[in-house]
Amino acid sequence: MGFELFGLPMIYYIAMIVKVLVVFVFVLLTVAYATYAERKIIGHMQVRLGPMRTGWHGLLQPIADGIKLFFKEEIVPSQSDKFAFLLAPIIALIPAFIGFAVIPFGDTIEVMGYKIPLQIAAFYDTAAGKVVDLNVGVLYILALASVGVYGIVLAGWASNSKYSLLGGLRSSAQMISYELAAGLAIISVFMMSESLSLQKIVADQAGFGWYAFKQPLAFILFFICSIAEINRTPFDLPEAETELVSGFCTEYSSMKYAMFFMAEYANMVTVCAVTTTLFLGGWHGPGFLPGWVWFIAKVYFLIFVCMWIRATYPRYRYDQLMRLGWKVFLPLTLLNIVVTGLIAR
Repeated sequence: MGFELFGLPMIYYIAMIVKVLVVFVFVLLTVAYATYAERKIIGHMQVRLGPMRTGWHGLLQPIADGIKLFFKEEIVPSQSDKFAFLLAPIIALIPAFIGFAVIPFGDTIEVMGYKIPLQIAAFYDTAAGKVVDLNVGVLYILALASVGVYGIVLAGWASNSKYSLLGGLRSSAQMISYELAAGLAIISVFMMSESLSLQKIVADQAGFGWYAFKQPLAFILFFICSIAEINRTPFDLPEAETELVSGFCTEYSSMKYAMFFMAEYANMVTVCAVTTTLFLGGWHGPGFLPGWVWFIAKVYFLIFVCMWIRATYPRYRYDQLMRLGWKVFLPLTLLNIVVTGLIAR
């Protein structure tokens, strides 16, 4: 078995490092080019070109944006709470990335017929395509989604600006309203799979037995509530440029400003990955392509749907947003649980 550390061979640690790097680079590149894709897609939907100048058809635009933001002047308001002001973007960004750790992206990883990494112990299978498999993976993701909003609320309070404070308060109320409905929407999936493990939920959807077909109402409600929870249009009330200048990030500049938008797009990728895992069969698909290719294709399709929604619908009023969450989505999710329980008996 070779050299061991804490009772496990080194291949285990090497495999974990490789998988963490692969997942992190995938999310980071997707975040960078999701900004480009959104501008191009919405541009074509609105009969304009979108970015065109940097690189072929604007392909280098995300790199140009990153360089610009990196070298812009850092401004910290004199009356702000400086420590909290600097900490807020970090709190918003980190949960958005580490939430991807429990999402399974393939059954096994193979290169030239060789599974990477190998199963190194009877009790510890690291061959599956995931960073780590928690038996309560869904609860882990919901917990991180709750933590991420603290960064937005902290940014609103620490900025010492009325616009920022209103944006932070809106975000906290919106998260409470829609996280409740999103959590209730996926209870029907737990009832059918009898597990909180994402690996088990994906395995139950093999052969196009997707929960999107078995639980269409839960699928639609969860996806819409998740969009609202991450403050995507038409639910971007915490920013609401026409009302609050730029909401919670009004006083931010340079890379701190960029970190909030990286967190938003990383959250969008995570939401689409979770929706794919819970309702669209995860990596399952026709056998002529590897499982991880099907997983990425489904995630990118849902990201496209998010961008399509942004190009189509105007922003909700805040009272409409609250009414939709508490008086429409919440009763529907409870009704769906009752119906699922009666059918599943």
